[in-house]
Amino acid sequence: MPQNILVVGELENGAPSTVTLELLGGAAALAAGGSVSVSLLGSGATAAAAQAAGASKAFVSDDANYDTFRGEQWLPAVQAAVEQSGATLVLMAQSTAGRELGPRLAHRLNTAVAMDCVKVEDAGGALQFTRPAYGGNAQATYTIATNPAIATVRPKSFDEATGAGASETAELPAAGASRVNVVGKEVTESEGLALTDAPIVVAGGRGLGAPEGFETLRELAAALGKDKAAVGASRAAVDLGWFPPSEQIGLTGKVVTPDLYIAIAISGASQHMAGASGSKTIVGVNRDKDANIFDFSKYGVVGDWKQVIPALIEELKK
Repeated sequence: MPQNILVVGELENGAPSTVTLELLGGAAALAAGGSVSVSLLGSGATAAAAQAAGASKAFVSDDANYDTFRGEQWLPAVQAAVEQSGATLVLMAQSTAGRELGPRLAHRLNTAVAMDCVKVEDAGGALQFTRPAYGGNAQATYTIATNPAIATVRPKSFDEATGAGASETAELPAAGASRVNVVGKEVTESEGLALTDAPIVVAGGRGLGAPEGFETLRELAAALGKDKAAVGASRAAVDLGWFPPSEQIGLTGKVVTPDLYIAIAISGASQHMAGASGSKTIVGVNRDKDANIFDFSKYGVVGDWKQVIPALIEELKK
């Protein structure tokens, strides 16, 4: 069934973000003869439209007041894009913007939103939305009867779009007033790949026993490839001060969907797995053979990480 799809895009350094290109790739596969358009807000939006691969039309505003996300300002502009595009499906990232915009837009349009989806597919003419439930212990599939359907989608759920960008643009209204005032922004500096972009994530938990354990995990990530692997942590390890909060994975941290997730000395509590259950392959390393992490793992190693991980590093170096 043809779908007119609007992707609510986000900009990074004056270009469509990686997850925006992923959503456009997913939209192209789902459109089935319908249209694919994108909304872009902020400085350089018009120029960035030419890089929005897969979109035939871009709804844009170069107003710099959109550079800092404020839901009150973005909502009317995105609503205008939905109405002008005739969208039957609206896709946005499971990001700071998407988490707020999804529910607000659904309320404004008297429709429904499926949050934190890992899959959106056409099942015989009906759209189905799949998302983790019960802390990642199950997958729930939804359909939406109202129009337009709205979904926020995790990174890496689709392949990036390729090809030409939008050939047509339409102007969206400038930003209005906002009751929210952002007075400052603190950026955490981290080396190497971002957790959400890395195809391999090495994560450590409280079972490491001490903060020095993360140095070994960094060695493992380096052996796997600095351009491929990133290191994260469970909340328990972060709460102990062993690793930065910005690199926490889980329900109250970041959601990662790598090709390979190596969970070392992590019990596998549902709160943690809510941030990692979308990984394509999970490898668990834990000395407790009954640890919950093995319920999620495709491969498991029962043993002391202090013996297992150094041995693995040596093999990788060979």
